[in-house]
Amino acid sequence: MTATMTDTPPPAAPKADTQRGRSGRSLGQILMIVAGALLLVAAVRVISGSDQLTSEGQVSAALSLAVPIGLAGLAGLWSERSGVVNIGLEGMMILGTFGAGWIGWQSNPWLGLLCGIGFGVLGGLVHAVATITFGVDHIVSGVAVNLLALGTTQYLAKIFFADGKAADAGGNPKQSPPVDSLPNIDVPGLSDGLKSLENHHWFLISDIAGILGGLVTDLSVVTIFAILLFVGSWWLLWRTPFGLRLRSCGENPIAAESLGVNVYKYKYAAVAVSGGLAGLGGAFLALVTSHTYLEAQTGGRGFIGLAAMIFGNWRVGGLAMGAGLFGYSDALQLRNGGATVHALLLLLVVLLAAMAGWKLYKKALWQGGISLMVGAGVLVWYLVTDEVPSDFVGATPYVVTLLVLSLSAQRLRMPKADGMRYRKGQGK
Repeated sequence: MTATMTDTPPPAAPKADTQRGRSGRSLGQILMIVAGALLLVAAVRVISGSDQLTSEGQVSAALSLAVPIGLAGLAGLWSERSGVVNIGLEGMMILGTFGAGWIGWQSNPWLGLLCGIGFGVLGGLVHAVATITFGVDHIVSGVAVNLLALGTTQYLAKIFFADGKAADAGGNPKQSPPVDSLPNIDVPGLSDGLKSLENHHWFLISDIAGILGGLVTDLSVVTIFAILLFVGSWWLLWRTPFGLRLRSCGENPIAAESLGVNVYKYKYAAVAVSGGLAGLGGAFLALVTSHTYLEAQTGGRGFIGLAAMIFGNWRVGGLAMGAGLFGYSDALQLRNGGATVHALLLLLVVLLAAMAGWKLYKKALWQGGISLMVGAGVLVWYLVTDEVPSDFVGATPYVVTLLVLSLSAQRLRMPKADGMRYRKGQGK
């Protein structure tokens, strides 16, 4: 993302996005990384004795917390792949929470879900008009959307929830009346069997059982829908002509225009979809997480979603892993507190040691040395303490966000025309 607005660069021959280094890792490499991560977490669980690290409840909570972050990140991916920076995701999520709570308590949660998406689309269109049609700086417009959404929802909440039937049903100026629950789904038979395996606490086997159990137990229908949206977005953006044209608008809109692509149309479509996805993330918070609209309910998840998107290198798979990581760290501190978060210090030591070894192998002596020193400091912290102080536990998701971005910053490649002003016909 760029913090300043510049003109779109002159046309250049577009480079194929099929290179292995830029398009992502092979399936075999991904499976090896996943297997290595499972072995590492299982070893940390056994050494530290923190069985909650891979428990069914931990994974289920992590998935629930990861969904709104992932939807915000997916919203940012759609927008930025078309060349429009969207830091207004937080505001669009706020609009989604209000729309879902407002309509949900008056009718039913399904209509509330649709209204939350619609409110998010409305916020996305405001951002699109400002940035695409009028050429407003993308950062300025995104900040304006955040402020506008916050002020608007606070004002409307005072009007609709402070008195009358809403107040009688439990509403007040900062929250809506309770909304009926959306259905949850279990996989019959499988959940109980996996729980039995998990309770044996066998190395790796119980860890896998706990993780799988969390993925098939007490799933909200919105969670399943969100997973389908991730798969559908990957297919649509990377496997269809529509996706190729949309991504070309974010790489070189002048070259795309010369090939007959209506750049304005694709940018508008992408930002509208972005707003809808962010609104769905907000609706998830209102209808699934808390069953009511609450002021300041998003808690910065729009910005964490952007961090997950950057961690994922503007790709769906990496974004999903980033959202899962942030959701996992958030669930860990909410469910288990300092004792279990303390076990993460050991995991951090191993990761820092591995990074130090890699940097030293690459002759990056300063970076390798710093990683070793930080890793040694964290190891000492782990050995001399039994749990992490409560003040630090609450900051765990944000610390993880900073660490992940700092470790992944060297391999990032955003769309080339991301955040740049485009005007039709400027390449002629």
